Amino acid sequence: MAHEYINNGADIYRESFRIIREESDLERFPADVEHVVVRMIHAAADPAIAADIAFTPGVVAAARAALEAGAPILCDSSMTATGIIRSRLPRDNEVVCHIKDPRLAELAAEHGTTKTCAAVDLWAAEGLLDGSVVAIGNAPTALFRVLEVAAETGQRPAAVVGIPVGFVGAAESKDALVASDLGLEHLTLLGRRGGSAVTVAAVNAIASMDELTNLHK
Repeated sequence: MAHEYINNGADIYRESFRIIREESDLERFPADVEHVVVRMIHAAADPAIAADIAFTPGVVAAARAALEAGAPILCDSSMTATGIIRSRLPRDNEVVCHIKDPRLAELAAEHGTTKTCAAVDLWAAEGLLDGSVVAIGNAPTALFRVLEVAAETGQRPAAVVGIPVGFVGAAESKDALVASDLGLEHLTLLGRRGGSAVTVAAVNAIASMDELTNLHK
């Protein structure tokens, strides 16, 4: 039995983004942020998330400039790191995820915290946090710890894409990011929703303005 459906990848993307722009209220977003929001909506398959996206107007420009300068992308989880499309990165940027680092269990036990918190401490200790692009898609504790470490050390990421998902701490960590007086450029989805898919969609869109291919040029 034959079915009629679109089976060309570029056509599927093109029609998806047409539907998203038709069904979503995007008026409040600057053009570069709108491009990213469309990709986030695509990843979530939910135009309603547009109303709950919080951002600083310069977040996309700051993140893009950092990537162009060779900054690393610091990820809280393997899922987040794996989803970043390397061919989109303008300077073959390093994608860092310490979650499998054997040092984390010991550090977490020593400080009575999560391994993702310990990973943030390692980012700072290794001099990676300052000027980086932080991508947090799973762990609220990592987002809280980024704010704490930035305040404690003065190391400031160039931009934070902080969209952890969950019932415990996710909404609160994102509220803390938005309310922070650290002056961090940020992009988030308020509330419990989020996750690695939405986070990497945002990072991939920041890395390349091309909606229809994986190329960064």
